[in-house]
Amino acid sequence: MVVGASSCHASPLCDWLAAACMHSGGEREAQSVCRSSSHSARRRRLLKNCSAHGSSGVQALVSSPNNNALSSLFESNNTYLNRKQRRLNRASTSGQVSLEMEKEAIVNKKLPTEPRRVVVTGMGVETPLGHDPHSFYENLLQGISGISQIENFDCSAFPTRIAGEIKSYSTEGLVAPKLSKRMDKFMLYLLTAGKKALVDGGVTEDVMAELDKSRCGVLIGSAMGGMKVFYDALEALKISYKKMNPFCVPFATTNMGSAMLALDLGWMGPNYSISTACATGNFCILNAANHIIRGEADVMLCGGSDSVIIPIGLGGFVACRALSEKNDDPTKASRPWDSNRDGFVMGEGAGVLLLEELEHAKKRGATIYAEFLGGSFTCDAYHITEPRPDGAGVILCIEKALANAGISKEDINYINAHATSTPAGDLKEYNALAHCFGQNPELRVNSTKSMIGHLLGASGAVEAVATVQAIKTGWVHPNINLENPDKAVNTKLLVGLKKERLDIKAALSNSFGFGGQNSSIIFAPYK
Repeated sequence: MVVGASSCHASPLCDWLAAACMHSGGEREAQSVCRSSSHSARRRRLLKNCSAHGSSGVQALVSSPNNNALSSLFESNNTYLNRKQRRLNRASTSGQVSLEMEKEAIVNKKLPTEPRRVVVTGMGVETPLGHDPHSFYENLLQGISGISQIENFDCSAFPTRIAGEIKSYSTEGLVAPKLSKRMDKFMLYLLTAGKKALVDGGVTEDVMAELDKSRCGVLIGSAMGGMKVFYDALEALKISYKKMNPFCVPFATTNMGSAMLALDLGWMGPNYSISTACATGNFCILNAANHIIRGEADVMLCGGSDSVIIPIGLGGFVACRALSEKNDDPTKASRPWDSNRDGFVMGEGAGVLLLEELEHAKKRGATIYAEFLGGSFTCDAYHITEPRPDGAGVILCIEKALANAGISKEDINYINAHATSTPAGDLKEYNALAHCFGQNPELRVNSTKSMIGHLLGASGAVEAVATVQAIKTGWVHPNINLENPDKAVNTKLLVGLKKERLDIKAALSNSFGFGGQNSSIIFAPYK
């Protein structure tokens, strides 16, 4: 039973009024409102109390979608008012004037504050090329491919038999053994990458004990969710519902990864997931940063995770005719912007960033890898899987991201492109980039997918880690397999077959997804 519920039995309206006044700070007054049996007395007290305790209670009444019956309390139209209500309104006029004056005074008293800045203080990954940011990025710089023959199941009947598959993986010391056996891999990758980001960020037990956990949140999404758990449940159901995993429903949902990580850490701040196909990671990172900017959190773990290298996942993308069929030489299969590309290569894994409000990070002595400047989203509103031919959605997304970050296009000299190795997608993005940045002689563009494949909902987050690592190290990784560039591409903008030294001013990372989802996020060195 809710505490204090017994003191308020009048009606749902009474409950609502009490909540409005409690929101304004007058808990005792709200209780007195509930006890009153007189409607006129209740309204008078409400007006008096809300006036006395600031504008928030009144604003709650005015703006609530459920207050149509009460909107007359604050309107001049007397059509719906009886005589008693009109007298009440006249009596409260002075109170409303005082309220407006008080509200104006509060606004005028507010001192200008500096915008809250967001920095990256930790990173964690699970990828086909490594299980920590350092080894992962070193392999990228060396041009090593993580794409190989699928070993997780017999795929001999499929036209595609290759993927960026994680061959070895351990949850030891990070996830309880019982949960490791029952959870989907997308959730396990999320949990371990999230905890590794905390370790990388220097969040020790002592630091964790000092954190205000009500201001720490988790926003790690997934495009596909627990598809393996769901698939196994369907197979079990063919025998009997009694054979189904009792956790099949919660462990299949995309939000449960963030929920489980928060449960483990005791973090009580913003907690949910976003699922926007292959743009998921970027959406989560930008929304997590916005929670910090708006003052709703000080620390956020954010990113994406996916693992669907299973029969139903492989079969589904084969049916879409989206995958490469270069099975004989897996390491050569993913080749963004190359004229011999024939589709993307599936990958799996997770990427997690530890974002932190700048002053919070400085106070605890955290190492700052980069600053998050901003980003944006748009929708192509054109086709389920194909990009807009004119690239208008991507161009608009980039322009809005630049405006949100408060920088010009000349400031961007590195782009980690979405470039998946599909014939149409690569060129449409390239044309949009050339339109926005083509006049910048310093610009360098690469695609992490050339070495790890397409990690679906995790791709943007893992590529964000690669982008931050580029800022941190001063090196950008190569575009492997770019041996015969598409004739429509100007290779002067693209990183070659070897890593290149680059003093990054600001870096943009793109992610796009089925449904026309476009996203761009921007990082820069912290200064």
